[in-house]
This record gives sequence, C-alpha cells and structure tokens, in this order.
Amino acid sequence: MMLKEALSAADCVATQLAHDGEQYAELGRKLRSTSFSTALTIARGSSDHACAYAAYLIMARLGRVVASLPMSLVTLNKSPLITRDTLAISISQSGQSPDVVEPIRYFRDGGATTIALVNDIDSPLAQAAEYAMPLRAGKEQSVAATKSFITSLVASARLVAAWQNDPELLAGLEALPESLRAATTEDWTPAIDVLAPARNIMVVGRGISFPVALEASLKFKETSALQAEAFSGAEIKHGPMALIEEGYPLVIFATRGPTQASLLALATEMRGRGARVLLAAPADVAERDLTLPIAATPDLDPIVAIQAFYVMAAKLSAARGMDPDQPRHLSKVTKTN
Repeated sequence: MMLKEALSAADCVATQLAHDGEQYAELGRKLRSTSFSTALTIARGSSDHACAYAAYLIMARLGRVVASLPMSLVTLNKSPLITRDTLAISISQSGQSPDVVEPIRYFRDGGATTIALVNDIDSPLAQAAEYAMPLRAGKEQSVAATKSFITSLVASARLVAAWQNDPELLAGLEALPESLRAATTEDWTPAIDVLAPARNIMVVGRGISFPVALEASLKFKETSALQAEAFSGAEIKHGPMALIEEGYPLVIFATRGPTQASLLALATEMRGRGARVLLAAPADVAERDLTLPIAATPDLDPIVAIQAFYVMAAKLSAARGMDPDQPRHLSKVTKTN
C-alpha cells in the first residue's frame, strides 16, 4: 500500500494543481496586503517536515522570519501569546489532532491570519482556520504518509508562489506531475544493498534539502525500524562526527542550490573518515551514488527527491523483512494534546 500510494503522488499533484487556483490567488493578494510581525508553523511528524520546507521558501523568497510553534505553549501552558499581526500556517493530513487544531483556533480568535493546508477539508483543523486549502491527495490508507506529504510540499510551494506572485515558480509547479513520474523510475538499489543490514544511519541535508533529510529519517524509523538521525550538513561536525566509524552509513541529499557545494565536500570528507556514504545528487554530479531527479526550478527539487526516496524506502522495508503498511506501535491518525 505504501508503494502504491507513493507511486500515485503525481496524479494527486495533478489533481491539486487543477483545482483551487483562484483561492490561492486570493490568498496571495491577502498576504501581500497584510503586514506580519510574526509568522509561525504548526504541525507534527511528516507535516512538520513539510512546514520546514514552507518556512524555508517563505524566508528565502519573501524575507519573513518563520518559527515553528511549540504547541504545548497553547495546549498545556496556556501561555498568553500575542496574536496580533501574526501569520499562522498549519499542515495536516487528517486535521484531527487537538494540539494542531487548538493553536490555530487560538490564533484565529486573536485576529491572526490562519491557513490550513489539509487533506481532510471537513476536519476540525479546516474548520478552525480562516483559509483551508485542500491537499487533494485522496484517502491515504498507508500508515506511513507519502502522497499526502508530497501534496503538502506542493501546496506549500503554491502558497509561496501565490504570495510572491512569481510566474517562474508557478510555471515550475505546473511541470511537477511529469517530474514526479520520472522520479519514480530512478534506481536506488545501491541504497537497499547498503541499508538492508544496517542498524543505524545519519541522514544529511542543508538548506532546502534539510526537510527531506528529516522526512527520510522518520520513514527509516517508521517503516524499517532503522535508527536514523537527521542532521544539517552545517551541524554534523558539532558532535555527531564522533559517531562516524568505518562503514557507518550516511545518506546525503545534495539538491541543487547554494548549499550543494558544501554537501558534496562533506561527502568527500566523510568517505575519507571511513563512512559508507550514499550521496544522492543530480545526474551532473559524477561522484553521486544515487541519482536525484530535478524539477523545473531548484526550489522544487525536494519534492521530486522525496518521491524517489519513498520508492526505495518501501522496497527497503520489504528487504529488511518488514511490512511498511503495518509499522510497529503506530496508527494512521495520531492525536496528542
């Protein structure tokens, strides 16, 4: 089921792109005409990784500083947070978890601009937000989110493109379904050969590829019971380096952009220290171990990168004798306070 749903992501994205264009345009006009002193994201799990991507795009393209809200400040601490001139963005597949719904309701009641990118448009989260934008991923049966994560990234990029009113990014989005279909054909068998017997792994990204590292790390744990930690390539020398030993597996997502050169240099250094590096990089990087697909513009590359990863992750789970559709101790909808 996980593999089937991952492979359906391109069709889901095509469906999303065919709908809600005027709603995104209206939201873009609203955002351009509103001053924000604070911008926040509100999410858990894979959706929080999608929020990290949205935040990066907003900061890099629009210059607005975005922070991830510790939801317990609202749900448990009952802190008197200032909501005036605030933008609050939440992403969720189910839209049901109280610790995501309550902060959005709190900020909206306080006059903030609230946006929910949510798959279940009839959910409590969608009802709590001022603007609810459907992911249009369809019902997701697999416990491990795939198509809903990819559509979350696309909705995030649509939000930023509408806000910025950027024709290049808007055009790049339209080309995504074809790019996603191409991404499913990339052969990542070398990763399965290395990781099937592994016990632990570091997953590395930086800048716009770091949300992909976070998501990949979660999926390694969730579907393969593989202890995985995600690190920024800028942070790995601040302590995690001590874990590196001969044969230690390291997956590095070196997508295009300003951070790529530092990640390629890190891959070379880690190989010199004995790590078993799996460098995922575009086809023009000769030293790559895994080929990263690319999109029409580098800011959309993480979307097709995670598509290629998901196909491999489903096959890795089977190679490790596990069922990715029935992860231990997990259920589809997680509700926390």
